[in-house]
Order: sequence, then C-alpha cells, then structure tokens
Amino acid sequence: MRKKVIASLLTATAVVGMLAGCGGSSDSGSDTAASGEEGKVINIYSWNDEFRTRLEAIYPEVESTSDDGTVTTLKDGTEIHWIINPNQDGVYQQKLDEALLNQADAAADDKIDIFLSETDYVYKYTDADADVAMPLEDLGIDPDTDLADQYEFTKTTASDQNGVQRGSTWQCCPGLLVYRRDIAKDVFGTDDPATVGEKVKDWDTLAATAEELKAKGYYTFASYADTFRLYGNSIDEPWVESGETVININQNIMNWVDDSKEWLDAGYFDKTVKGQWNDDWNKSMSSSSKVFAFLLPAWGIDFTLSPNWDGEDGAWAVTNPPQEYNWGGSYIHACTGTDNPEHVKDIILSLTADKDNLIKISKDYLDFTNTVSGMQEAAKDPEFASEFLGGQNPYEYFAPVAENIQIAPLSAYDQGCVELIQNSFSDYFQGNVDYDKAKSNFETAIIERYPDITEVAWPE
Repeated sequence: MRKKVIASLLTATAVVGMLAGCGGSSDSGSDTAASGEEGKVINIYSWNDEFRTRLEAIYPEVESTSDDGTVTTLKDGTEIHWIINPNQDGVYQQKLDEALLNQADAAADDKIDIFLSETDYVYKYTDADADVAMPLEDLGIDPDTDLADQYEFTKTTASDQNGVQRGSTWQCCPGLLVYRRDIAKDVFGTDDPATVGEKVKDWDTLAATAEELKAKGYYTFASYADTFRLYGNSIDEPWVESGETVININQNIMNWVDDSKEWLDAGYFDKTVKGQWNDDWNKSMSSSSKVFAFLLPAWGIDFTLSPNWDGEDGAWAVTNPPQEYNWGGSYIHACTGTDNPEHVKDIILSLTADKDNLIKISKDYLDFTNTVSGMQEAAKDPEFASEFLGGQNPYEYFAPVAENIQIAPLSAYDQGCVELIQNSFSDYFQGNVDYDKAKSNFETAIIERYPDITEVAWPE
C-alpha cells in the first residue's frame, strides 16, 4: 500500500519501472561511487536560475558558462547541464517525475545527478519508500559533523520518515513583518522597528493595532492569504500521517479560516485583493497602496516587494512577526543512480556547508543562508545593512526568528493541501459560497488532485 501511495504522487506512467529501477536502487549510486569513475555531464533539474547563479558565484571549480546559461563548464572539463522548467501549473514536477521514471535505464550522460525541491513538496522526494533522493551519508556527507552549523529545522525538513537526511539547502527562510515607514509614522508617530515590533508582537496585540490602522484609512495586510503561512506552518500533525490516506485538517488551519473571515469583515484586509501572486496583490506593494505591512522572508523582500515598489529606497523596514514562521526553501538532492557522486558531494558541501560561501551568498544575493554562526555574525555586521530598507540590517531580526522555528511535520501531500485549502475558502471569504460548501469543495478538489485519498477529517 505504501509504495502505491508514493507512486501515485509521481507521474502516473511507468510507475512500476520507477519503483523497481529507481526506488530501492541506492546500490547504483554506491556502486558508481565505489568505481571511482565520474561522468562527463552533470544534469541538474530546477525551476529557475537561482541555484545556478549561487553556484557560479561561489563554487571554485567553475570555469565558464555558455551565453544562454544552459551549460556551465568546470575546470576538469565536466559540463553541468541545467534543465529548467517553470514551477507554474506543476510543469517542473511533471518533467522531473518523468525523468525519474527513466533514471534507471537512462544513458550515463542523461541521468539526473542533482534536482531541487521546495519545502511545500520536498517530502514527496525525500520519502524513503520513493528513494529518489540519496541519503547524504551514501555520498560520504555526515550531517552531524559536516552540516553541524545548519539550522536544525532545515535538516529535519530534508529528512525522510526515518530521520535520514536526503537533501541540504543553502537557504533558511525565516519570515518577518515588513512595514511602510510613512504609514507607521502617520498612525503610531514613529517608524522605529522596536516600537512597531511591540505593536505587532502577537495576534491579540496586532488585532488592536489593526483597528488603529483602520481608523486612519489603512489596511493591516493586503489579503487573508498573507497570514496563511504563520498558521499553516505551525500545525502539530502532518496533513497525512505516514502510510495513511486520510487528510487531517489541523485546528490551526481552521483558526486561520475563522480569523481571516473576522479580519476581512472588520476591514483589516483589502477585500479587492484575492489571494497572492496576482496583479492586485502586486499593486498593493506600490506607493499608492494603503496596505501597512506584508509577512515575508528574505526572498520575498528581494524578489517580490522590491520589484513591486515604485518609490524611493528606505520606505520599508522590518520587525518581528506576530508569530515565528518559515516560508520556503530550495533543497538540493543527489538523485539515486547519479554517475557523478563525487561531483555532487562537492557541490552540496560547497553550497550548503561552507560558511564563507554562505556568507558571500548572503552579501551578494540577500539570502538568509543556512549557517547559524554566520547569520549571528551578520546580525551584528553593518555590512549587511540594506539600502532598500533604509540602511536597516534585517539579519538582526531574521536571526532570532530562525533560531526559534519549529518546522511543522511534513507529508507528501503538503503542496496540494496548502494550495487547495486556500482556494476553497477564498470563495467563502469573498461571499461566493457558504462555509459548508467551501469545505465540500476542498474535499472534491483534494481527492481529484490525489486519487488515493479516501477521506478528509475535519477538527471537531
């Protein structure tokens, strides 16, 4: 039953071939490593060029990159071939899954050597029964010693149900509250991060602050979707228990539903902004917006807020969130069956275990990187001040949040549950369906996404 469930989460075709050829095939990686023969092509699957830019910035073995960015040549002549497919509409996972199905029979130069995953679906690939991501120890990486300076929750996230780490990341993605300085001054009389932090330190305090903001004509957040990660990342049981086929809706998720409806009706959200990653949400980050704050990790400030802001630098600042949370993270996996285990090992260690490299990534790309000691140092280092944040050093606030994050238990169904619960209740928030209809719509949608699911269990 367990393998059937895991297989259903990968591309449906040739499942048996995947489980027989790729799953349970750790020996192929070990045999290759033992032979000492490395391939001439390293195939890396990802959804954008973020990983490539980081690797090329710090990996000392890089010689050159093709003009179109599809091939990176190393000093020993080995070529890294970048296979990039967009995340949108599940295209990346579909293409990756198809390649995983063919991994056992692929020619050496066509085998996947490294692939990336995101936190929302990392467990689909680290699951021990799927066995498509190699245990790091099989590469000769000891997580207890080689990765000792990583944030513990990132190691847990990259581990299978037996606690075996099957991936590693250069990122740690603690989230903060990012606010407009001019609105803070108008409503509170100051934009000081410590003072504002007291106004948003927990949900009850923030609700009172939201009323202050409303009285002055401002929204606290753009959308009910902006708060979801704080609730959704603090669940105390997985959406689906290991080996089961029942979706368990955690009470924290229903708290988000109830609180979001209350806040929307109270006018603390902008009713015209329906969800995230759409034009209205992007515009709510502009200078003409009446939205006070966003809940974002470092990548959210750099890749989302900054490009959507049309004013001068220094208009935004960061402070503590009402609840500690993590949002996102890209995990590097060695693919079972790689013919380049030594190269893969060296890349993973360079990108995720070398403190100097991680600090350089933070300086060059504003990533909050996965080195506890490095980020503690960055929090006190003026060189990490952000021009966009008016000279504020955001690491001063990121570091303590990161050290206190407790990752929610993962399942292979997380991405679908996270997306579809928000979609279903968005219609409820907008008044298009009633509460019970939103619940039934979720049940229908989740079973369509995952046909092996037999039941949805709601909290009492």
